[in-house]
Amino acid sequence: MNSEQTLPDESNDTLAGSKKDATSLGVLRGQAWLTVQTRQAQQLIHGRNATPDKPAIIGLVGYADRLRVIWQAARDDDPYADWWLIKVHEALDHARKFLSRYQEELDAQLAQMSAMEVTVAESLRPYRIRLQFANPYAYQGAQLISEYDTLARTVLTCRHIGQLDDESADAIIHLCARKIRGTFVVPQGYRLLGIDRKYLQRNSGKDPRASSLMGALPENVLSGELRAPLVPRKAPFPKETHRPLELEPLSPSPDRGYSTNENRDT
Repeated sequence: MNSEQTLPDESNDTLAGSKKDATSLGVLRGQAWLTVQTRQAQQLIHGRNATPDKPAIIGLVGYADRLRVIWQAARDDDPYADWWLIKVHEALDHARKFLSRYQEELDAQLAQMSAMEVTVAESLRPYRIRLQFANPYAYQGAQLISEYDTLARTVLTCRHIGQLDDESADAIIHLCARKIRGTFVVPQGYRLLGIDRKYLQRNSGKDPRASSLMGALPENVLSGELRAPLVPRKAPFPKETHRPLELEPLSPSPDRGYSTNENRDT
């Protein structure tokens, strides 16, 4: 069989058009899933609604939802949104490094055990969480939860085999969860006011309402000199890009059960 392809004659518009339609590629589609195995990590996904006695706790869902607004505002050239993307990037980076220090210490502690080979505990009922976000920083938030989930399993394993006492184990889990919750709160400080870079540049970089709500915008952010590593393209934003998280149990396997509770965020 001859594997060579003959290029169509470009002078024949009809033939060229039909060939192009027949060989054109479709739109790329993919899926992203997160598996969590600890209750502590699952709580960071949902957060907590406010009650008369307790304030709300922002989880991954609320964090991603607010980021969607910021991402669109940055696409519309709002320099305050650019500033908030920088804040989000820095908060994610600091939280990741914070968790990494604990993870490295515990991994080294387990590796130094001379007479025992220990594997980190795994849940018999993990959840696979389908992620459909509009921007990369939301996915990085999910990755942060994944890293926390691994750390929490390592901490619980160390406590189980006597390498950590209860107080030390609880302190690590709570401190790292607090660090992630603090990261997820960062987007909540942004306010969508419908301003853009040209408007601020015409007004010497100042808007009284924006300044009172969000602070004075740094000059290097207004000029575009300082930007987050990940920023949106200046293009129309698809309204249906972002969808909520959907939680689904893993398919059962011969040696692993699964939860029958159906959890969905709407």
